Amino acid sequence: MQHHPHFSQSRLALTSVALAVLTMMHEAAAQEAEAPMQRIEVTGSSIKRLATEAALPVTTIKAEEFAQRGMTTLADVMMALPQSASLAPSNAGSGTNINLRGLGVNRTLVLLNGRRLANEAIADGYANLDVIPMSALARVEILRDGASSIYGSDAIGGVVNFITKNAFEGTSLTAQYIQPEKKGGGDEQRATITFGKGNLATDGWNVYATIDGHRRSRLASKDRAELSSNELLTSIGRAPTLGSGGYASPANFTTSANKTAQNPYYKSGCTSPYSIQGAKSTCILDANEYGTALYANEQVTFYARGTKNFSDDHSLSIDFMRGQEYILGTKNPSTSLAPNGINATVPATSKWYPGASGGVPAVAGLKGEPLIVTWSVADLGLAVTKDVQVNQRLSISDDGRIGDWDYKAGLVYGVSTRKNYYDSGYVSGPGLITGLANGSLNPFGLQDAAGQAYLKSIAVDGAQNRDSKSTFAGIDVTASRTLMQLAGGSLALAVGADFHRDTTEDNKLGITSIVTYANSSPSHGEGARNVAALFAELDVPITKALDLNFAVRDDHFSDFGNTINPKASFRYEPLKSLMFRGSANTGFRAPTLFDRYGYRLPGATGLTSAKWDDPVLCPSATPAVTGSGKAVAGYVASAVCNVALPKQTGSNADLVPEKSKGFTLGVVIEPAKNLTVSVDYWNIRMTDMLANLPEQVYFLNPTKYASYFVRNADGTINYIKNTTMNLGGQKAAGIDVSGSYAFPRNAAGDFKIQLDGTYLTQFDNQLEKDSEYVSNIGRFGLASNGTTSNLPIITFRWKHTLKLQWNNGDLGAQLTQNYNSGYHDQNLVAAEYFRDIEPYSVWNLTGTYKGFKNIVVVAGVTNLLDAKPPVTNHSGYTFGYLSSAASPIGRAYNLRLTYNF
Repeated sequence: MQHHPHFSQSRLALTSVALAVLTMMHEAAAQEAEAPMQRIEVTGSSIKRLATEAALPVTTIKAEEFAQRGMTTLADVMMALPQSASLAPSNAGSGTNINLRGLGVNRTLVLLNGRRLANEAIADGYANLDVIPMSALARVEILRDGASSIYGSDAIGGVVNFITKNAFEGTSLTAQYIQPEKKGGGDEQRATITFGKGNLATDGWNVYATIDGHRRSRLASKDRAELSSNELLTSIGRAPTLGSGGYASPANFTTSANKTAQNPYYKSGCTSPYSIQGAKSTCILDANEYGTALYANEQVTFYARGTKNFSDDHSLSIDFMRGQEYILGTKNPSTSLAPNGINATVPATSKWYPGASGGVPAVAGLKGEPLIVTWSVADLGLAVTKDVQVNQRLSISDDGRIGDWDYKAGLVYGVSTRKNYYDSGYVSGPGLITGLANGSLNPFGLQDAAGQAYLKSIAVDGAQNRDSKSTFAGIDVTASRTLMQLAGGSLALAVGADFHRDTTEDNKLGITSIVTYANSSPSHGEGARNVAALFAELDVPITKALDLNFAVRDDHFSDFGNTINPKASFRYEPLKSLMFRGSANTGFRAPTLFDRYGYRLPGATGLTSAKWDDPVLCPSATPAVTGSGKAVAGYVASAVCNVALPKQTGSNADLVPEKSKGFTLGVVIEPAKNLTVSVDYWNIRMTDMLANLPEQVYFLNPTKYASYFVRNADGTINYIKNTTMNLGGQKAAGIDVSGSYAFPRNAAGDFKIQLDGTYLTQFDNQLEKDSEYVSNIGRFGLASNGTTSNLPIITFRWKHTLKLQWNNGDLGAQLTQNYNSGYHDQNLVAAEYFRDIEPYSVWNLTGTYKGFKNIVVVAGVTNLLDAKPPVTNHSGYTFGYLSSAASPIGRAYNLRLTYNF
């Protein structure tokens, strides 16, 4: 068990102190009645100002635009951001996360109304966006700049601030349905009800609540078989028949004297639909039969907010959020994976022995010796896990004015839990071994009644296997005021303090030791951290045209000590049609609690995401080209060649924080009426990056990384060490481009065109300190998603969103294009299959009609041109297409009805 120092204050005492502070401020502010000019706080600053005065590069997406662009989830919002390199939430068990600039999800700070949530409970390093109440949102603000000087750790890549409606009156009902054109799953449904009462302007109070439910059905890969057909995979150098042996139904087998795998049903074509013919007289699983293109998931979110205005300057609000999501993950059917080194064996006494009374065809050369089988239990169907996440947050915020000071004080308490279950298709590993040995189970075909009853007796359906929890408790106070008048306006100061405590606990339960197919084992990890911070910001309007801003934050981490991070920015507007802006900052990110205090086990904790050849026992003249090796004499090819290998993940007590430096420089121009263009250059440098080594690194240079291959006495791999570590540095830079033009109004309506894009000029990674930097732009380089996903970070050279809008009275329409530039493929295949990935473009069309009383109708087509996801030969993408950056659904029809009363 991992222990960690912590403050002795109890949560009750913390809450009492915070409430006392809020009460005192409330009583003082109630005496203030004079109303100032309306000002707001913009993401990235602690000083209230006019909205038009913002100098930092902030992108704002209003909630009504979600429907206008055919977006059904926050995942759609994040994937469309040009500055985002987020993973498409196809099969991510952790839900939806946001990765600004491609720097990693741990380096993008997610806020709800300017304050943190409890992180996803296992990795404890980022927020799952699926639990945020989409129906409560008013807008999303994306700060495309480092902000550690304002918000502290995690804000190296930027900040995404989800801002809810301040108030809501009446009742609103919304229903939405998305139906793919092609048969199969992937359909979506959403239903929302929102109710509110009270008017802040006339009554001085408002209370509202909203419930939002969304579900998506599973899309099987066979329902999009054309995307990953054997012919297509063969054409890119990843022919399924390259595989041999391995787990299949009917089972392949070897003997102690003959390590060459065989299958009694190979000559008859194996057994459709469970398997197809592989290489070397063996059968292999048919990936299209069992594969899942999109997992089934469901989210239910609840949000309630109450606000009381005591004066024009003073308000108190309390809000509560509860988001719940479950994801049904699937794997190939359970296998006879050897528990504790005990092989799955079929003796000659079993009626299922080839040539015996069970009807399994005889195999020449067998003389009654025991068979070591690699069996995939087709009778069990897909192995399904259920991953349930619940995130709750209570927030109290007091905003007011005392004398010349604007203040904001808050209390937040959040809890995030994650529970994992064996939903169906999992059984006891030792039970399988016993059933094979005593003849109850037939590894070469479907079970008879006795075999079915035996499988049922060893099933673990519904059993919980993991329980994780993270918490966030914090109080913060910020005060700002005008100090004096300068030539350009008011010299403004903001000061503040922030104290919060994070905890995490992760338990893999005892049942994992017997469900061997899940490749897990019991473990426990826990940790806690206290962070106390002081921060200040000074806004200096030198002239009407030139404004300077300085900010600094001092954070004290109970386990890493102090870090001070400053930031300076400027805004220069020599003309009303021309503005220059820029900033420079430093950043800091401490290892997550999971990275530092999570589970640590002595052996393997899972398998590699892709299949590889053991570089020692299945050597090849072309390293990392899976399937090109040949097994060393005495070893089973299916165990050492073209196979997922055991690896070890987990925490690392020796991690140190990573640091960053960044700057931006941009210009905003209005060369003509209704035409605005902005160009911002950004540059980020990081050191001591916290990440996992990408899998391909080990196999591209197995000699250099030989020490990471921990081997058993017989030479086979015990595990590949892949824990989180401090790697080298990263250099990332690019140009954000934005432009919009509103055409002159005419009888046909109002037309507007808008482009938002990002062009990468540099994205270099360094594996170790002082080693060479390797470019990751438009290619699969060395950028890793760490513990979030085994899939690589995708860094397109150019990515944009283009919008064409039209409105005329009650009618409106929007055509949107999301575009990604081409990509160099991984090309760890034979040279004749080297290729590039084509650019990917998706057009969405939506129409809006508001002519019915109290009703808004939105209808549209997603993926209007039915674009297929880009094909890739990357070994991590099982189905041969870029599933982390594109959807396999194809064209889909979207209908949304909202009734307000």
